[in-house]
Amino acid sequence: MEITPFFAEYGLPLVFSVVLLEQLGMPIPALPVLMFAGAQSIGDPLYGVTALALAILACMLGDLAWYMAGRRYGHRVLKLLCRVSLSPDSCVRQTENVFETRGVATLVIAKFVPGLATLAPPVAGALGLKTSSFLIFNGAGSALYSGTGIILGLLFHDQVDWLLQRFATLGAHAMAVLFALLALYLAWRWWDRHRFIKSLDTGRISVDELSRMIEAGEEPIVLDVRSRTHREIDGRRIPGAIHVDLNALEATLEGIPRDRDVVVYCACPNEVTAVKVAMQLRARGIRRVRPLAGGIDAWVLAGFTIEGI
Repeated sequence: MEITPFFAEYGLPLVFSVVLLEQLGMPIPALPVLMFAGAQSIGDPLYGVTALALAILACMLGDLAWYMAGRRYGHRVLKLLCRVSLSPDSCVRQTENVFETRGVATLVIAKFVPGLATLAPPVAGALGLKTSSFLIFNGAGSALYSGTGIILGLLFHDQVDWLLQRFATLGAHAMAVLFALLALYLAWRWWDRHRFIKSLDTGRISVDELSRMIEAGEEPIVLDVRSRTHREIDGRRIPGAIHVDLNALEATLEGIPRDRDVVVYCACPNEVTAVKVAMQLRARGIRRVRPLAGGIDAWVLAGFTIEGI
């Protein structure tokens, strides 16, 4: 199958499908397809306008689905996304941090930031952003992203045409080459995530053990290192937990005795933030520190006492 006739015939459905799959969380890069559409429209402006409209529609449909899921299921949908995504699990915390600093404008730039594009809509939903505001800002971001891809294709249409011609010379092997490149891309994403998770390999404390320590009067110091955004969404904490601002970690260290057990918890997949903070505390001489396996979700699931924030 030659790729040039294939794209000429199926290019518009391909634009819609690939963009929609990308926004739903599939690790498929849509920008090259948008650039191909832009190059294809150099002699047919209507083709470019149609491709742009389909891309924006696909973005909005995919993002709206995650936005509604975020409104209904809160932070749980973020953990689900990171489990099925090939992005490093720190993407949840990064998304929350961006929302804390940039607010709703995050939706405009999200699609240009790896790991942020899929997570921004459910975070917006979980935070209770009005649907009208979401549609306006996310629509602007969708138009900016889709338009950028198509404009790049227009600007570099000669190079895109050259690339398509090279693929055309491969004949039936063209699609095989594309699938091989996609497979290599997915393999690299998987390896990057695997390497990241391996870097978090450290001892953890179970929720049962923490509960026994508290009941035995050992008075462990429990640190809540979730972001402000997540705590606002959840509204719960382990009794007596101390919230830690990661931007002021040194101030927290001053009040931690070296002869007490310290338990750090978060709500990230694989306890990403808790592990990182535990490593920082150990590097500063606090040795009796462990992340809580499963975070606050495991604590709640086990039926242990919680308190409001």
